[in-house]
Amino acid sequence: MSERRILRRKFLKIGLVTTAGITISGVSSFAYARNIEPDLIEIKAVNLTLPRLSAAFDGYKLAQISDIHMGTGMTQERLERIVEMINEQQPDSIAVTGDFVTHGDISRHIPALTEPLSKLTPKDVTVAVLGNHDHWTSAERIQQVIRDSGMIELSNDVFTLQRGGESLHFGGVDSYWEHLDRVDDVVAKLPADGAAILLAHEPDFADISSPTGRFDLQISGHSHGGQIILPFFGPPVVPRLGRKYPIGQYQVGNMIQYTNRGVGTILPAVRFNCRPEITVFTLHST
Repeated sequence: MSERRILRRKFLKIGLVTTAGITISGVSSFAYARNIEPDLIEIKAVNLTLPRLSAAFDGYKLAQISDIHMGTGMTQERLERIVEMINEQQPDSIAVTGDFVTHGDISRHIPALTEPLSKLTPKDVTVAVLGNHDHWTSAERIQQVIRDSGMIELSNDVFTLQRGGESLHFGGVDSYWEHLDRVDDVVAKLPADGAAILLAHEPDFADISSPTGRFDLQISGHSHGGQIILPFFGPPVVPRLGRKYPIGQYQVGNMIQYTNRGVGTILPAVRFNCRPEITVFTLHST
């Protein structure tokens, strides 16, 4: 047998092995992204100093989840586990920043949302706003879920906590995507004193909320962090209104913006290098 033929056979063998390896790696990566990482929920601890936060609220603990998306990967059992993990953190308050569901007929998802969420046990309050997907399905039914779960909806509204005569304000805007945000109404309802935290589903709303000068912190979701983050490239796809502040903490003027990666997924229901996130903020005064 000629040397050329031997080299050719070795080359073909190496090619077949390499192709098989790439295929196996791809299948394994997809299996991990679909079956494993969506369950690897990270509790992300974030310490923030808010200049207008009263000393009465120093050390205040706020837990945030976003983008539950019941029905596309999320199940009642998984949401119950998420609720247990939040309660273990013993938060003072909890915020849910929209997209409880994804699409279609959500009738069967209502109990799967209400039963776990009604078990949240903050010391003070659970507040929530709607996301774009909630409006694309049935905003009225999601508002009923919020009420039945014991949460307070903050769509273009304000809720104020009092401690020793000092105030901490939670404001919220309805979906920016759907042009239902009314930040001027929220600002008008806010007293002049006390730190203010804004719930806004779409993170890029920070460019509108920050110039008002009234909010110390905006917390958002919507982007899911991209769901897939490729090494050296980042997320291949990020939704509109989540591209400027897609993940984590930013400084926007004098306001802090924080974008939670979400706990659920849209289709395809996969996560890679972008674990689901429960954010636990500990707030400090100056």
